[in-house]
Parts: sequence; structure tokens; C-alpha cells
Amino acid sequence: MDSTLDLTPRASARGVGSNADTITPHVGYTAAGSAFTRAQQPDYFGWLEHVRAAAACTRPIRLAGQLLTVEPTTGRLLDARHTDHMPDAAIYKACGNRRAAVCPACAQTYQRDAYQLLRAGLVGGKGIPETVAAHPAVFATFTAPSFGTVHARKVNRHTCGNRKRCDCRAEPCHARRTTDPTAGLCAHNRPAVCWARHESGDQVIGRPLCLDCYDHDHQVVWNLFSGKLWHRTKQAAERHLAHLARRRGIPRVELVTPSGKVRKVAPVRLSPGKVAELQARAAVHFHAIARLDGVNPTDPDAIVPPPPGFTVDDLVDALRHAATQIAYTTPPHPDRAAGWSITWGAQLDLEPITTSGTGEVTDSLVAGYLAKYATKSTEVTGHRSVRLTADTIGQYADPDGDHTARLIDACWRLGRPTSTPVPLSQRPRDHRPTPGFVDRWTCADCGTHTRYATCPTCVAHRQASLDAEPTKPTTGNPYTRLRRWAHMLGYGGHFLTKARRYSVTFQLLRDTRVAFRRHEHEHQADEQPAALRAVDHLDDTTPLIVGTLTFAGVGWHTTGDALLANTAAAMARARHATGREELAHELGTTPTGTAPVAA
Repeated sequence: MDSTLDLTPRASARGVGSNADTITPHVGYTAAGSAFTRAQQPDYFGWLEHVRAAAACTRPIRLAGQLLTVEPTTGRLLDARHTDHMPDAAIYKACGNRRAAVCPACAQTYQRDAYQLLRAGLVGGKGIPETVAAHPAVFATFTAPSFGTVHARKVNRHTCGNRKRCDCRAEPCHARRTTDPTAGLCAHNRPAVCWARHESGDQVIGRPLCLDCYDHDHQVVWNLFSGKLWHRTKQAAERHLAHLARRRGIPRVELVTPSGKVRKVAPVRLSPGKVAELQARAAVHFHAIARLDGVNPTDPDAIVPPPPGFTVDDLVDALRHAATQIAYTTPPHPDRAAGWSITWGAQLDLEPITTSGTGEVTDSLVAGYLAKYATKSTEVTGHRSVRLTADTIGQYADPDGDHTARLIDACWRLGRPTSTPVPLSQRPRDHRPTPGFVDRWTCADCGTHTRYATCPTCVAHRQASLDAEPTKPTTGNPYTRLRRWAHMLGYGGHFLTKARRYSVTFQLLRDTRVAFRRHEHEHQADEQPAALRAVDHLDDTTPLIVGTLTFAGVGWHTTGDALLANTAAAMARARHATGREELAHELGTTPTGTAPVAA
């Protein structure tokens, strides 16, 4: 039987048996057959309406419990509805995952929100004043340094019109002259040159020429501390702008703190928004929008233009100065007492952003480019997994494996407790269960019969408890976070962050969407007097709906249900897209909600 759910809970399950199929299989049961069976049921259209909110989701969340309607003044129970009397005895909620490889529909919603959030910080709207369009803004790309020679596609001169589908002739990957001392073989007797002209999409791009020469430890540590490097770079750029204002004779601004004290600050400040992206070599680099703002002495939270005389060239110089000057060393580690050097790579790209719609780098292009990468994760490296534990690390980490396997092994090895002076390289390795099946056995803790090396039910319990653990280590050892973020190859930051004053928040956009959906069908409530109305403001007479819902599972019951729900959602999206295009054609504008595709 084909199903979106597994009979055995995987490591990605949240809860015991949360992805176990609830339909008894029989011979010949297929996706088409289960869809036909569902469509024959008398409540089919009611089921479609019931799952409409999560119809496009790949793995929706199922909730079970009661919905109670309560009178706020007296606490009297007006109505009670249980999910047992609803279709499938559950309420479906979209997973909301931002990763396009996990759930394309929810990732598309996240991408559109990210586009609106980022673009509002450049042109205004959504509560941001439209005067920000006149502020100097720069699109910056900060890359990681080199940790070893990797295969790359080099094009010295592009003649294509679209870099995304570039078909230009590439240069040899790593060509060396015979007189070059680096030509020939490396210290491990492997070729140190590559004469291949790699095409786009070549699987070897980003892979080291020699896995033993590559510094995997340094790379995972750099990924771990890259967020702190970005924070120090932002501070250094603001200091450079403050020195520039002082040299130009612009006085500092006096602000009154909530405690009543007077504090002097620089007359300019940086309001950035950045997106992290994993390269093919699994190193993080940042795409950032840096906007230059002024400071209002009467309202510190107001967004005002910078003082006269500050241009986009000043912002470019400040970011370039900060990127080249900022460098620091990580705390000591038993395997490296001097720590690791954390600095930016040699490749730094700074492009001014124009908001007039002309030029090479426009506000729509940059917002679409960053929003696209906000839905990506480690897929480009070929690795995808949930948070790793001692039970699952053996399936992904291998000190003698491929590039990603060695990176995960470095995360797990360097993240071990360092309270003992014995070097980590000399300590015995943790027991790692080997993947594959073993003889049938019974778990002593839960009684599950399985052929896996570890009990899948207990693994699901431990996996679910990881989300409740604190993100910051309780000890003073910062390297312990490497184990928590081993599935992200060491990077533990959010993939989209911004300054508080740069733009609106995702929460505001989501609340606006919820309010719109509540009032979307008000005309139907007028035709049905008994229907409940959604209100924006609560008073003493407004009934309250209290939900006592608990987690019931993840995913659709059958592949047929997923097929019908996803098809209905796709048809609805197509109708909405056609309506927007027709309306835009009548008005002669671009369809609303359409994010441009960046190369």
C-alpha cells in the first residue's frame, strides 16, 4: 500500500507512532483506489471543506480534542464540539515548514511573506514609511574563507542572458602549470589539479579535490561562529559611519532613556536584513540588505533619513572596511589550544540598490532573490535530516566518508564535552548503531517488536524531546552547540534575520492573513443567521471559542487523501492566479503578490 505515512515511525516523527497509517491495508490498495474510495463517500465535499486550510500541505498536523463556546461574563458553556464528530476525527493544520524540500506549499507562503517583508524595508508599505525609498541601501554578499581546494565552475566572461540557466563555456576547474609547485599530487598522493570544465548542476561542484587535505573542523567551527562574525561586522560598520559623521562635524544625538537618563548616540545607524545560504561546499555565506537611517531625538523608534551628505558610497565604504578589518579567534579547544580564526573570505560583493525600477540591482530583484534562498537549507549539499541523536548519528557521520559525512562527524566529535584534558582525538568514540536490519528483538523499555538496530518508538520519544531543550548550552563551552546543529553542518542561526527597525515582522503578516480569512466569507454569514461571526474587537458579550486540542499525528491518512487535497488546492491556486492576472490586465499593472524570479 502506498501512503504518505510510514508504518514504522522515522526519526523525523514528532510523537510516538505519529506517522502510522490508520487505514487497514488490503490487496490492490493504490493511491487511485483510495482516492476513488474517498470520493464515493457521501461527506466528500464536506471533507474537502474541512481540510481546505491545510489542503496543499505535504504533511499537515492533525489535532484532536474539543472546541468549547463559552460566555465570557458568566462562564456558561454555550456549545461544545468534539473532533470525533468531524471528518477523520481530527482538525488539519498546515505544517508551516519554510523548507521547499519538505513542504513546497508552506514554503511558498513563507517565501511570499519574506518577499513582502524585505521589499517593505526598501520601498515602504505594511506600516513602514515610503520615505525609506530615498535612503541609501546596499546589497552585500559576504562569503566564507577557503578551507581547502574544491571543484568549481569558473566562467571568466558571461555571454548568456540568464545566469540561472548559464550555458557559457567554463574554464578548467583547477589548472596548474608544470612549473607550479602546487601541481601534481598532494601530500596524500591525490591529484591537486582538475582540468575538467564543469557544467551547471555537476554533482562534483563543491566537493574537495582531496578529502584528507580539506579542513573540515575549521569549516564547521566557522559555520557555528558565523553569526557572531556578522554581528561584529555590523557593529564595525556603524562605528565607521559614526567616525565619518564626527569628521564631517555632525553632532551626536541626545536620547532620553526610559529611566530618564540622557544618552548620546551617533546620528546614523544601520538597519540590515540578511539571509543565510549554504554553498555547495557546505559553508555558509550571507546575502544582506543594508539600509542607512538617521536618528530622531524625540522618537528613537522612528525611521528617518540619514543626515545630509551621507550617500550610498559612504555605506559601501563602511561595509567594505568592516569586512576586511573584523577577525577574531574562537575560545581554546582541547584539540586546538589556539582556537580557530574566524574571518570573511576574499570574495565580497557590494552593489547599490535602486528603488526607481531602473538599474541592475532593484528592490524587487533583491527581495525576490533573498526570499528564494529563505526557503532553502542543506539540500544543495546533498544532505537532509532532522536533528541528530546518538541513535541516528551513525547513519550520517563517517570520518572516512564523503564530504558531508566528514563534516557531520567533525560536528559530533568537536562537540563532545571538553572537561577532560585528554585530546578528543585520543578518546574512544561513542557507540553508533550501524544502519540496516538485525535479527528481530523486543525493546525492554516499551515492548516494541522491531528489526531495527534501535527501537523506533524510543527514538521518536527522544527525538520529540529535543525541541524542549534550550538552544544555548548550559555550560560555558560554546562547542557543545555543534552536536545540536550537526544536521545543519554546524550552522545554528536563523536563515532570515533583520534589524528591529528595518521592516515589519512575520507575525504581523500572519495576523493580517488570519484577519482577512476570518472576514473572507462574511456574505455567507449574512445568509445564515446561525453562523458565527469573526470580530476584531472583543467585548463582554462576545462568545469565546476555547480549544482544548492535542497532537494526534502528522500527515494524511492515505495517499489518496493527499492526492485529492493537493489537487483541490492546486486548482484553487490556479483560479486565484488567473483572477489576479485578469485583474492586472484590466488595470495595466503587475499581479499583486507576484515575486519576481531572480537569476
